[in-house]
Amino acid sequence: RTMSHPLRGRTAIVGIGNTRRWNAPGRTPFDQLQEAAVLALEDCGLRMDQVDGLFCAMSTSGLPVLNVAERLGIKPRHADGTMVGGASFLFHLQSAMAALEFGLCEVALICYGSNQLTAGGKLASMPDPQPYEAPFKPRYPMSSYALAAARHMHEYGTTREQLADVAVAARDWALRNPDAFMQTPLTREEVLGARMISDPLTKADSCLVTDGGAALVLTRADRARHLPHKPAYVLGTGVAVSHRQISAMPDLTTTCAVESGQRAFDMAGVRREDIRHAMLYDAFTINTLLFLEDLGFCGKGEAGPMVSSGAISPGGRLAVNTNGGGLSCNHPGMYGLFTLIESVEQLRGDCGQRQVDGVELSLAHANGGVLSSQATAILGTESTL
Repeated sequence: RTMSHPLRGRTAIVGIGNTRRWNAPGRTPFDQLQEAAVLALEDCGLRMDQVDGLFCAMSTSGLPVLNVAERLGIKPRHADGTMVGGASFLFHLQSAMAALEFGLCEVALICYGSNQLTAGGKLASMPDPQPYEAPFKPRYPMSSYALAAARHMHEYGTTREQLADVAVAARDWALRNPDAFMQTPLTREEVLGARMISDPLTKADSCLVTDGGAALVLTRADRARHLPHKPAYVLGTGVAVSHRQISAMPDLTTTCAVESGQRAFDMAGVRREDIRHAMLYDAFTINTLLFLEDLGFCGKGEAGPMVSSGAISPGGRLAVNTNGGGLSCNHPGMYGLFTLIESVEQLRGDCGQRQVDGVELSLAHANGGVLSSQATAILGTESTL
């Protein structure tokens, strides 16, 4: 490895909290968040009053840091409420690394909660008017992703069958995860036959709508070694932003995951072929294809054939979305934190039937807005330091 990045491996995820409450009537987003935060702290043996760095974003709160600090009863000396949609928490991860490294905080908590399912399934992430798109009466956010899918099909010959195979692969992994929301088998024919919502995407091409809460605790690496679980070291991160509304996206078939991914790989000093486990934010089936390409796991236009070859299914060469993903495990409005949680569980070797053998590196990638913000993180076990 050439000159290593000063932040490489300096911080670690030491605690994870996942409420696994995908359908929880009567629980508010703050209830879910608080439970996840408590679980994450219990997981690493630290106390709530030791948390001095707070990172959170919620689609249901305009002042999340203030609300969450009050609710958890903490007084952070460093906080970040960056809101870029579902990728927010991987942006927070990068901020937390820097804050820990430079002593702005000692224990960082990244947390999220949502009651999107029991609140009626409405996504509260479109408060900003979209004057150039509203006249066409799109379905937000789905029509934006459908536009990218249609363009990818036009440009690269990608088929609806290949999109369907993304959903089938996610379901095959979900069937190995007892905590996944979807527990019934899914076939390509069922995806193709599902109700068309925004051409070319059907209901089965779309992520779930669930409730849920998630949290991570990070410390500096030297402290992490003395805590109960095997630390997941943050080897590299990268973030990127390219637009707000889909009509302003520079190229519908290429996301700024190209930049976020390159930054993460550069910092981590690892190669694409070193990665055998990847968590790719699958809000819709097209996302998985775009991110496989943009993160360099295959060439542009090659993701469809790659997925249809079985490469990302159980037993394939790249284990992708092993929890079942947003398509089949859970998707409470903003899904980014759950990609990191599964990466950590895989690195710990705690995934039971869905465990990837001998995994030492894991890539987690999150997406926000309408392919607008992208964030990539590469985590590793102690052997990768």
